[in-house]
Amino acid sequence: MAPVMRSSHILLLTFVFLGRAASAQEMPADYKAVLAALGRQGDFKDNVLKVNIPRSDLKISVNGVATPTPFGFGGWVAFTKGDGGMDVAMGDLVLTEAEVNPVMSALLQNGVDVTALHNHFFGESPRVFYMHVHAHGKAADIAAKLKPALALIGKSPAPAGAGQPLEGKLDTEALTKTIGHAGEQTGAVYKITIGRPDVSLREKGAVINARMGFNTWAAFYGTDADAVVAGDVAMLDAEVTPVLKALRGGGIDVVAIHHHMIGTRPTIIFLHYWGRGRAQTLAATVRAALDVLGKAK
Repeated sequence: MAPVMRSSHILLLTFVFLGRAASAQEMPADYKAVLAALGRQGDFKDNVLKVNIPRSDLKISVNGVATPTPFGFGGWVAFTKGDGGMDVAMGDLVLTEAEVNPVMSALLQNGVDVTALHNHFFGESPRVFYMHVHAHGKAADIAAKLKPALALIGKSPAPAGAGQPLEGKLDTEALTKTIGHAGEQTGAVYKITIGRPDVSLREKGAVINARMGFNTWAAFYGTDADAVVAGDVAMLDAEVTPVLKALRGGGIDVVAIHHHMIGTRPTIIFLHYWGRGRAQTLAATVRAALDVLGKAK
């Protein structure tokens, strides 16, 4: 190899190595302690600890379709650092009807705010609700406040929903091309998550990014000929109506419009949707809604 080529090759490998090193993050000790205290698994990326609280104990059907947990039943709490060593925590807990008020009381009694309670689906069995939580302080203190409420989740058995699974596979490359963003495969579910880097959102100095819940996502399950999609769109006020028109114009059902956070500036509105049909038709409708974001005035 010529000296110039060898030097260029070494330089390229150096950039690749440095890029990987920059993207890799070692979990802070206090966040490792949070996972241990809560007895949960999680990961640390983009300066955010994501604590996983999946409802794999529930067998949920939506409009007669038996749906896997990653389709939209994975609860979570996320932690990130703000000013002066302050941690900000936000989360979304997936609860059955019977769990809603006991969990809410446990949160409130221990100093954790409840900022929203709502549905994500129509026609699901058993009924499922989503409770958004918020706290700030030291990571260990927040974990201690959350623990009594999290201990109540999954303790009361719920009847399994009656539904049939959608057997087969999806052309995930085609979905990625249509949506314009790559996703992650978890079991039979292909989920695409998209942040809003065009909107700056902070709390107590902490960046509220996609891993903190400020994101738009679409989860696909089924086959190319018969698929279901569920998702969430994070919108500014002016984007709500154009997004609604795009989804309804493509035949996707809108099941909820609400906030997840309180006190943020700008105000962020979230919209949940569900649809069934050909995978590419669903993806094209979702893409039409995504194309509105950042453009509505």
